[in-house]
Amino acid sequence: MNTKPRHHTAASRQHSPARRAHRVVKFCCEAATAEGVRLVGDFNGWDLGATRMRRTTGGRWVASLTLIRGSYSYVFIVDGNLTLDPDASITTGNEQVSLITID
Repeated sequence: MNTKPRHHTAASRQHSPARRAHRVVKFCCEAATAEGVRLVGDFNGWDLGATRMRRTTGGRWVASLTLIRGSYSYVFIVDGNLTLDPDASITTGNEQVSLITID
C-alpha cells in the first residue's frame, strides 16, 4: 500500500479580530489503496470517529479543520493502522506523533 501522508496549511480567512486566531488547515494523506482514512489528534480529542477524511482523485485523502493558534499532535489512521506524517513526525518520550504548529 502506498501511504505517504502529507499536510498542507491553507490561508486563513480573517474577517474580524476574533477570527484572526483561527486558521483553516488542510491535511492530506496519500493512500491510494486505502478503504478509509481518519485524522485523530489533540484537536479532536483523539476521537476515531470525529474526522473522517475524504478521498479525492489519485488516492489522496483530505480533511480541513479550523484550528486556533497552538501546537497539535496528530496521526492518520489508514485502514485501522496508525500512520505518521513523514513531513511532520517527531518523537516525544516513548511516542511517535506528527506535530503541526499554528501561528
